[in-house]
Amino acid sequence: MVKVSVVIPIYNVEKYLHDCLDTIVNQTLKDIEIICVNDGSTDSSLEIIKEYANCDDRITVIDQPNGGHAVATNVGIQHATGKYLFLMDSDDILKLNALKDTYKIAEDKNVDFVLFKAINYDDEQDKYYEAENYSMNMVAHRVKDNVFSYDDIKDLIFKITVTPWSKLYNRKFIMDNNITFPEGLVFDDNVFFWRVLFSAKRIYFHPEFLFTRRWYATSSTTAGDRRFIDSIEIYNLVWDVFREYGVFDEHKKTLYNNKVFLANMRFRKIKDEFKEEYFMHMKDDFLKILSDEKLYDDFIANLSYKNKKIYEQVLITQSAEEFMLCRSTYDMLNSSSWKITKPLRKSKQVAKKAYHKIKK
Repeated sequence: MVKVSVVIPIYNVEKYLHDCLDTIVNQTLKDIEIICVNDGSTDSSLEIIKEYANCDDRITVIDQPNGGHAVATNVGIQHATGKYLFLMDSDDILKLNALKDTYKIAEDKNVDFVLFKAINYDDEQDKYYEAENYSMNMVAHRVKDNVFSYDDIKDLIFKITVTPWSKLYNRKFIMDNNITFPEGLVFDDNVFFWRVLFSAKRIYFHPEFLFTRRWYATSSTTAGDRRFIDSIEIYNLVWDVFREYGVFDEHKKTLYNNKVFLANMRFRKIKDEFKEEYFMHMKDDFLKILSDEKLYDDFIANLSYKNKKIYEQVLITQSAEEFMLCRSTYDMLNSSSWKITKPLRKSKQVAKKAYHKIKK
């Protein structure tokens, strides 16, 4: 059995693929297998993979029709045979000692996965920068040099990056718990991560920067294309995972607020030609909450004032354009140069009025 299986889903990344593969084939840990899953690339990515495979017999090339990141990653995991599993992004960079160091930790500590830090790299500005969501300093300070689990960091779980590439997994742990990526959706790593975290009994944090996450405008999570609509369904799947593991009520305040915050954030970031479609999906999703009276009451009771207003504004507007106008007007009225003198109506009254208006 090889020590580590590296799975690399690949789709149209010819510009960055050499950098990625160079950091994997030159790892100081040599006992690895490298599973490259070409997911229907239309550029020269497949040819690049084959060139590397001709020079390195540790590389396996799987060529398949385009099915998306989740499909390609799940296929790669199914082909993996190593004791440990590393899921690499094909446009990023792994430090050359990363697999050797994390493999040794995983063996010494007997853990389900090793968690480590990542640094951001802005490809357009040629600039490195640290971000707390990838540095996870609060988690590092809490757990120190100890093996831990969910129960030890309940209040910090939203401070851990959901990205799969910041972790080395025990493959048997992944397989035994039947943890896979939800297929056909972007932002799929959110669902994968929460299943991993709630299933793990032994975790270790290695406070070293071992991964470089490349940022560029056309990546799947920053492009702002139609796939951003997937985020609405993904967050509902996240709620399902929390319920499945019996921890939803414990974290519902954060889950409720994150739903509204993330929905609005991605609405703002999605390209103009997709805003109307996104808005209608967001509105339908919010109406489902409204139609469940018990859930709605709990939801509203736990929302921050700002997120409550966003939720209401989605319900009372009929289009993306109207929603944006409503938001901009509201923000102007609440700026430092304006004062609201009339008390705002109760949330439920506003929402119910909107609901009946929509149903007519």
